[in-house]
Amino acid sequence: MLHKPKDSTSAIPAGCEKPVRKTLRVDLLKMTRLLLDHLTPALCEAVFRRHRTTERSRKWTFYAVNLFWAAMIVRHPASIQHGLDQTRKGRGRDKLWPRVLATPRAFFKKAQGLRPHLFQATYAAFTRSILPHARPAYASWLGRLRKRFPEILVVDGSRLDAIGHRLKLLRREPAQVLPGCLTAFYDLFRGITRQVLYYPHAAEPELPRTQSTLKDLGPGALLVGDRLYSSLQYFHQLANLHLYGLFRLNGRLKLKHWTALSRQQDSRSLLEDILVEVGCGVGQPKRILRLIRYRGPGRRLDLLTNVLEPSRLAPEEALALYRLRWSVERLFFDLKETLDLHCLYASHPNLVAQQVYAAAIVHTAFRVAQAGIAKQARVLPEQLSPAKLFPKLALAANDHCVVQVYALKTRALNPGVAIKFPGWHVIPSSYTTLGAILVQHRKGPRRRRKFSEARKRRKSFAHLRGGPGLLKSVTDG
Repeated sequence: MLHKPKDSTSAIPAGCEKPVRKTLRVDLLKMTRLLLDHLTPALCEAVFRRHRTTERSRKWTFYAVNLFWAAMIVRHPASIQHGLDQTRKGRGRDKLWPRVLATPRAFFKKAQGLRPHLFQATYAAFTRSILPHARPAYASWLGRLRKRFPEILVVDGSRLDAIGHRLKLLRREPAQVLPGCLTAFYDLFRGITRQVLYYPHAAEPELPRTQSTLKDLGPGALLVGDRLYSSLQYFHQLANLHLYGLFRLNGRLKLKHWTALSRQQDSRSLLEDILVEVGCGVGQPKRILRLIRYRGPGRRLDLLTNVLEPSRLAPEEALALYRLRWSVERLFFDLKETLDLHCLYASHPNLVAQQVYAAAIVHTAFRVAQAGIAKQARVLPEQLSPAKLFPKLALAANDHCVVQVYALKTRALNPGVAIKFPGWHVIPSSYTTLGAILVQHRKGPRRRRKFSEARKRRKSFAHLRGGPGLLKSVTDG
């Protein structure tokens, strides 16, 4: 029986949701091999050879370290020691963990000497490998914009949660110490991150972080961001790189009315599209941009963009597009809460970076799987809840690996015997019902997060005695 949705979620416009069959059986196993099929020894070996400087490969190879952290994200044991115990198990061990016969001390010595740049390169190579399988299935109601812009990326930054006082450097520090910050470029249509950048200095300014990475984006891409990115210098850099931006207006910019392009007004709302001259001409030249102003019941929104042709980005499309800027906030929520990135296993910046990029790799694989499962069920990917789906995918991947190990050992113990095993469907975790992974509709208005005074007492490693030396050792290896 098909059930039509009563109301739309905050992600999907009213009337765009598809009817669902809650009792439909959803196969999870077809999607669980994405991680192991693309995070291969060949990929890790190629990255290691290209980017290594003084790092060496011992029992803990670079592939084994990457696979270990991916297993830590999927299985989420209580500590690193619990995960290391899994790597030394013999018969009947979980195949998701690498097989390494070495002491825990050897792992920590190896991991602390691996620079974050190596794992960032692994994440980038994994993303390129899985990109052909990432269908542009998200935000399908804005699909017409895909014909006008090769990519639409939402950019934002976030700080990691505070760490425990485990390092000797932090023993006498009463303040909460943040282990770093992130900058993410979220692909709006593919639903995955295209770039994730980790910085061990938690107070690193957000705008310069993104400016240094714009050259890696393809020409013609459209960036969506909040008012922090609405600066004249940023628009000049976008123009030099043949990129476009759509940002909320920063009140500190000086605007001069140039030409009115359109005006739509009724009894309750006003929508204006205006060409404006931005800047005062001191220090950097002025620039002509578009200002899209909306006034409605309980909402005021001013957007600034360098897409000057309304036929390429209509005012209504700009408003609908900026409404999806929250999706990058949802990305950070999924990384921290669903994939447990709020619980950091170690305090050293190198190990923190390894956990961050492992979480980004697992998130990318799971989001591609989410789009594939939505295609099976004939619903929109946004109708599926990552908080409900990701743990089920993790359990299916784990059980699938365990069953494979037992099947191989059974054949090895019975040479020459044709053994017929039952299908994978007998594994309870290999499937679920569509109703068990659907987004739950919000009841009432969204709750706003209150400001915590404790945030004023947070520090970065750079603000501690001996901290700058620790940060320098991260970049130098």
